Amino acid sequence: MNRFFTLFISLLILSGCAGTKSTPSHDWNAEYTNVPTGTPIQMQYGSYYSTYDSADSRHNIAVLLPMSGANAAAGREIRNAMELALLQHSLGQLNVDFFDTATDAGAAIDNALATTPDIIVGPLFSSNAQMLRTKKPEYMPAISFTSDATAVGDGVMTMALMPTNSIELIVREMFYDGIQNFIIMAPNTDSGKIMAGTAKRASEIYGPNVSGIFYYNEHAADDLKNTADMASMNAARTAAHKRAKTILSDILTNEELSSVEKSNLYYQLDKLSKNDMIGTLPYSGVLFLGSADDTKTLGSFLRYYGADSKSVKFYGTAILDGTDIAADYTMMGTKYAALPEQNQTFVNLYQQTYNATPSRLASFGYDAITIAMGTVYSNKNPAAYLLDPSGYAGMSGIIRLKPNGDNERALRILQTNGSGTPVIVKFAPENFISPIYNIEQRQISPADEMSLQTSGINPNDYIKIPERFRRKYKSENYGTNMTRIDTPKAQTAITVIKTPQSEAIIDSEYQPVKLEPINKTLIDAIEINE
Repeated sequence: MNRFFTLFISLLILSGCAGTKSTPSHDWNAEYTNVPTGTPIQMQYGSYYSTYDSADSRHNIAVLLPMSGANAAAGREIRNAMELALLQHSLGQLNVDFFDTATDAGAAIDNALATTPDIIVGPLFSSNAQMLRTKKPEYMPAISFTSDATAVGDGVMTMALMPTNSIELIVREMFYDGIQNFIIMAPNTDSGKIMAGTAKRASEIYGPNVSGIFYYNEHAADDLKNTADMASMNAARTAAHKRAKTILSDILTNEELSSVEKSNLYYQLDKLSKNDMIGTLPYSGVLFLGSADDTKTLGSFLRYYGADSKSVKFYGTAILDGTDIAADYTMMGTKYAALPEQNQTFVNLYQQTYNATPSRLASFGYDAITIAMGTVYSNKNPAAYLLDPSGYAGMSGIIRLKPNGDNERALRILQTNGSGTPVIVKFAPENFISPIYNIEQRQISPADEMSLQTSGINPNDYIKIPERFRRKYKSENYGTNMTRIDTPKAQTAITVIKTPQSEAIIDSEYQPVKLEPINKTLIDAIEINE
């Protein structure tokens, strides 16, 4: 069902960050948004108002899509959905021309503008949208499909899901879940850094603190493993574990102990021998910003390295929507933002007509051409119609277009349970009367990599030894970059306690009486050998 949607999200976000970008000179016709917000216009029944101009008037709509080449399938699916909408809702004399952007986008845009359209629908990609913005008259509106906020504006709007929407929503969900600290794991790309910047900004608004930002190379297994290793403090927690065992073993071997003390230390040593690390992580949430495949790999490594599901919760964005992540047991309990289910009437009609299940791209195309028809048929100013703050109830939930070119989409929260079908944790809002978002994508700066914020792990905090040995068997903190294992320093003087009432005898030349042999059967053999 979503076979093109994953391509859509990844391809448009990635392509949206390449090349030189310019920003809109101003918010296009922003004055038309200063009206009361009410019920969204229903796309299923046609988006035109009850009062529209004469059906005898001729209107032109130009559509820019890749109709050939590598992205022809995506273009064809959008066109199919548009043709359904045209058959359902077209009124009067409407001329719709399709122009192929695959070979020469510039020429396609010039040819489209030559038809003097009332409105343009498309293009699909960021670079083409930016080109259209520079070529078209500013008064002419266009509804594109790019998720790059820097490519739209000056009358070019977009139907795409903006990455900021799902990131802001899921960070807010972390707040509701009581997550106080979380780390960000994102692709080492321009778009990945913008998304991380969005998550960081959302944390400043809603409260969960960012404890670290880790970037990885996409689809690179070794790099994903190393990133998870660092994020889980695997080396530090393992080193602290070894040091804790060494302390217990050294005390049992070298010190005079009571039977109760021996029993207690043996018990702790035996307990430590059943695992290979100690220490809690300085975060309780992980936000994944990459593809489902990379997310599953990272999640698996994090669990392997001790980020257990009881203490560390996983979160994701709409990039995970429509993937097989819901069937992955490692990712059980993961929450992520997602678009609402597609309108079933639209799905059924598309299936009956084309013998295929429509993707999200198809639903975006259906809504875009329906909004375009509403614009040309309405007796309102095109900007006033397009920028209505009440928005539209489309085939993938409600959406409203903004004067700066981007949009807001209402999303829901899903959670995986290993069954293959995620459960709905929160339904998407049904209107924009109450504001949904606070972040605009164009205001976000890329986030730099951020080392894990932690005071480290001190082995002495995880074992209990007799108080009289604490100074002698001190240990340093093991942090994210501390992998060295301490060895006890050589003693320059030996202290012997003769009786509780006597004073301590301190003499570097003094040789203590040999203690009775200690039963070492419960001590880890490797530790004794070391």
